[in-house]
Amino acid sequence: MINVYSPKDAMEAECLKDMLTSHHIHCHISGTFLQGATGELPAHDLIGLYTDIADADRAKELINEWLEASPIIDD
Repeated sequence: MINVYSPKDAMEAECLKDMLTSHHIHCHISGTFLQGATGELPAHDLIGLYTDIADADRAKELINEWLEASPIIDD
């Protein structure tokens, strides 16, 4: 597996994992429990979103689309 993105927090990681899973891309979140040690560890790049190497390009593309999307607000 290869790290395709470093989410800013566990919530973003879970959202991205759900989105990738809905596109049939198997992924794994690593480092979520390290956030509790932020006093002793650097507070950035603790969480990683990993996919199979064969799915990495498609996963990165989908993540970029998700990050650039504008929210839809109903009036």
